[in-house]
Amino acid sequence: MALSNNVIAAINFIALLLSIPVIGAGIWLATEADNACVQILQWPVIVLGIVIFLVALAGFIGAFWRISWLLMFYLIAMLVLIILLGSLVIFVFFVTMRGSGHTEPSRAYLEYHLDDFSLWLQRRVRSSHKWERIRNCLSSTTTCAELNQNYRLAQDFFNAHITPFQSGCCKPPTDCGFTFVNPTYWISPISNGASTDCSKWSNEQTELCYGCDSCKAGLLANLKEEWRNADLILLIALLGLVFVYLMAFFALKNAKSEDLFRRHKQGYI
Repeated sequence: MALSNNVIAAINFIALLLSIPVIGAGIWLATEADNACVQILQWPVIVLGIVIFLVALAGFIGAFWRISWLLMFYLIAMLVLIILLGSLVIFVFFVTMRGSGHTEPSRAYLEYHLDDFSLWLQRRVRSSHKWERIRNCLSSTTTCAELNQNYRLAQDFFNAHITPFQSGCCKPPTDCGFTFVNPTYWISPISNGASTDCSKWSNEQTELCYGCDSCKAGLLANLKEEWRNADLILLIALLGLVFVYLMAFFALKNAKSEDLFRRHKQGYI
């Protein structure tokens, strides 16, 4: 029994380590400016990672000091957490399936349309109340200002592979036909394009295209890319936790069988 408990303790120590990438994925999302402004995914991931760590720690303690009720708590709680983590992985995958950039002639960067993204993501930014808070947060960053330092000439900017957020928020949509002065300052044509975003563009550096649907779409495209990266980390951690859980379950089952056989042999049963 002691050997089996040591095995279970070692397995739960691995579960402790597997909680680290989950917490790390949440912290990484929180450090990204766009995710920090939207605040949707990072905190559920961080909290879930911390709870996985605490439950795995409970399992480790229960195995190391042979506390049966703590081991049972671990088996039940970890199963629930695996289901929750699996549900989160699937959810993130499905809400980020839609949404990709569109090419424009003589442009290396892509343009983004809000309707291309999943309805769930669209609802996160369509509300004027929600967007006002996000917009104020985004406009306080230096992301757009950095473009002016990196690109002086129009052709250099047109050939640049800028982020979806920069494409949607820091410049007017290409089909508006604005004339380049610098990445965040453009001269409007006599007749604006058909898109409503064309009339929303402002050369005021705190305004730019933050009120445009293209900015909302660019933000969602950024989130999609970052969430997909985080989702891959969560999937790897999930597979590891499932494997570790099954090993712990069968090790505990074998330990109980061995203990029952020993007690029967000694005449206790």
